[in-house]
Amino acid sequence: MGAVVLLSLFAPAPGRLLGQAAPVTEVGDRDSSALLAIADEYRVPGLEDRRFTHEEYWGAVGSALDAQEGSGRVSVAEVGRSVEGRSIRAVTLGQGPVSVLLWSQMHGDESTATMSLADIIHWWASSPESDPLRRRLADHLAITMIPMLNPDGAERFIRYDALGVDVNRDARRLATPEGRILKAVRDSLQADFGFNLHDQGTRTAGPDGELVGIALLAPAADEERSWGPVRQRARRLSAVIAATLREEIPGRIARYDDSFTPRAFGDNMQRWGTSTVLIESGALPDDPQKQELRRLNVLAILAALESIAEGSLETASTAPYDDLPMNVDIENDLLLVGGQVVTESGVAHPLDVAVVYDDPVARTGPRYGEIGDLTGERALEIVDATGLYLYPELEGGILRRGGEVRLSVRRGASPESELVRRIPELAGE
Repeated sequence: MGAVVLLSLFAPAPGRLLGQAAPVTEVGDRDSSALLAIADEYRVPGLEDRRFTHEEYWGAVGSALDAQEGSGRVSVAEVGRSVEGRSIRAVTLGQGPVSVLLWSQMHGDESTATMSLADIIHWWASSPESDPLRRRLADHLAITMIPMLNPDGAERFIRYDALGVDVNRDARRLATPEGRILKAVRDSLQADFGFNLHDQGTRTAGPDGELVGIALLAPAADEERSWGPVRQRARRLSAVIAATLREEIPGRIARYDDSFTPRAFGDNMQRWGTSTVLIESGALPDDPQKQELRRLNVLAILAALESIAEGSLETASTAPYDDLPMNVDIENDLLLVGGQVVTESGVAHPLDVAVVYDDPVARTGPRYGEIGDLTGERALEIVDATGLYLYPELEGGILRRGGEVRLSVRRGASPESELVRRIPELAGE
């Protein structure tokens, strides 16, 4: 990363945003094409797999910056080290009066927005001098990003840090170096806005049963879930994002539960005076490496930053956020209902079968969930197997909850009858 300026300390905190009362305006459907073009043109290569290490990530970001002119616009600072000594870095963009802090991958297995931040950094460094959006953001905002807050967790692709702590539940005690680093950066900046970037459980759907691609939240700052001015700004920011995304993934945006969590960083950021929005990347069909969600995160973040910089946020209606349906947790990935399970003895039993994947995004590692009468149960995919026969293919022909699934669905009572589907699917079928 030779062309990147390495800093040891942050600049003095920029001035606070002073919002003024003004008439509420409706948030229109933003023209997303230009922002999506940024996501496509400046996508950093080498991050096509959502599992990557600290070294791989910063190698990809550094290569993208070094290969382009103008990377001196980007400053990188080491702001601390993880439990195992990995460098935690902050990237600063712009010198405006409004401070914005974005952090991602505080859970090591939640990497979607980390990829998106790499793309935004690449765009910022290498877009033409005449780029009006970058110039507008640079003039009005001072943007600080911590793209991988938990590098030790990322190394193992697990939720927790090397101490086994959920960093997002360490805002009160600050027992982890990662938690202390995030709090110190926020305090040094006195950040006006915060973006808490996560990946939610992929077995999450809206009320119509479709996968939720993005869930949003303006976290509560108290048990009463009151709407003070800090949280109200976060609510408007969430509305801008919701309005931006609704044309791209209609029916796949939801609202995250806003119960107050006194140990959580998002809730405490709100209490500390930083208007914070939570963006949770869920799952989309046929997007196992979350590359489409990576693209949509770039769109959401840039649209939100633009609304802050241009001042439209201060009068935006909250309706696009308030009207979002709530996230619904789903236990099962797949339900096969109405079929007959044929055991090794050849006897057919009227049993419904639930399947749960070890990796629900990639749909790999299928295991049996509940077996029996599953009428009315929910799943991300429900298959009507009425008139069909299910053949367990592992030795013994036993269906055991938690056991590996090797199952063929066939037209007839003979194991040689026409194959309808196999779980897991085999190459070439």
